[in-house]
Amino acid sequence: MKLFTPEKTVLMDITAITPHPDGLLIEGKIMGTMPMKAVLRSNELQAGRRFLSWALVRRVIGMVFARQVAGSQTPTKR
Repeated sequence: MKLFTPEKTVLMDITAITPHPDGLLIEGKIMGTMPMKAVLRSNELQAGRRFLSWALVRRVIGMVFARQVAGSQTPTKR
């Protein structure tokens, strides 16, 4: 999974999410070169619920089931 900046460059490339004794271990690279490992703890995930709204939940569900539109493929670096 890739996370992009508003300028459509790759910010993070997440390669794995695995169980960890303290929560979830997220592994990947930041800006294509710097390896990173981060632990998402349950209390932080619970704190993230404040960002959720019904509109956002509907949008995420729609994104999961949406077809890829021609021309909106993964952006490439210039």
